Amino acid sequence: MLRVLLAGGGTAGHINPALAIAEIIKEHHPDAEFCFAGHPDKLEAKLVPQAGYRFEPIKIEGLQRKLTVGNVGRNFKAAHYLLWSGRRAGQIIKDFKPDLVVGTGGYVSGPVVRKAAKMGIKTAIHEANAYAGMTTKLLSKQVDKIMLTVKETKNLDESVMDKVTVTGLPVRHAFEKRSKSEARKELGFSDSDTVILSCGGSLGSKTINENVKRLFKWYQETGRNVCHIHSYGTYKDYEHFIDELEAEGVKIKGNSRYIVSEYVNMPLALTACDLVITRCGASTLTEIEAVGRGSILIPSPIVAENHQYHNGMVLEKAGAGFVFEEKNIGENTITDKVAELLDAPEKLAELSRNAAALYIGDTNERIYETVRPLIEGK
Repeated sequence: MLRVLLAGGGTAGHINPALAIAEIIKEHHPDAEFCFAGHPDKLEAKLVPQAGYRFEPIKIEGLQRKLTVGNVGRNFKAAHYLLWSGRRAGQIIKDFKPDLVVGTGGYVSGPVVRKAAKMGIKTAIHEANAYAGMTTKLLSKQVDKIMLTVKETKNLDESVMDKVTVTGLPVRHAFEKRSKSEARKELGFSDSDTVILSCGGSLGSKTINENVKRLFKWYQETGRNVCHIHSYGTYKDYEHFIDELEAEGVKIKGNSRYIVSEYVNMPLALTACDLVITRCGASTLTEIEAVGRGSILIPSPIVAENHQYHNGMVLEKAGAGFVFEEKNIGENTITDKVAELLDAPEKLAELSRNAAALYIGDTNERIYETVRPLIEGK
């Protein structure tokens, strides 16, 4: 019986690809057993058991590069975890006895994949971003296979390129359920409407929220009949988003053209829209490509190695979207770009076509064909 150990976590961007890879392997090996290694206090400790998989905890934290009083304590704890992580990884591996170990990023995947490689177990890693993370770079020379989301991925050593396969990133099956027309009907919009979707991630984004407020005011001032779906996020500072707009005279409540809430059904909303304003997480961009939508992209400035900027630039260079770094956004930057695209529907259609052209539709097959030789050679 095939046994697969997956390691990755810290964010949904690392966890969801791991869960997807498990499902892909399971389609070909229904009797396979799976185990996930992750941090007991991070998101994976919730999502993995919910998906019905065995979860084994391993604590590891990243070192803080900026030297502050608070970071000294954090680094001491991180060093302690690092010291014991190899032993814990060995315990997990010896107990589960995997035939294949796959890492999907995050600090937790480092010691698990590294230990497996040293023990002679077949290993693979998947890098979601266009700028390879530190864990990927460190593991790249030790693993058997490297899977990348985009061919533009930077900063990998030339010596490992013979291990690389560009597989893309798996997309949730929910994006395959509806047509654009069906999604609009479900939301109460018509095929002739122009629909914009904006979202700053599950917690929300202050920058995106502020610029969306300006957009709603602009709609009202100019009489633009735009349908707009906005997710302002679950962070407590944004809970009064609607009331603040109402106080400034923008009618949100009861307006059938606007859907504004802390959370929206992203597969439904993204399928329904013409234009997306969002961050540049790898999963989000892959979903934009899957449905073929133009985008205005605002990368988060507080992610490791500014990887969201590099993710977004893949779309901009392909003529599929526009990237605006927060430091360069003025009061009217986003509103002006939206106005420009609304007045040039042919340009918006071109962005959408170019986004769709980037999508790798056979990602699942590519992932399985990459790990299949490792499985068959177990």
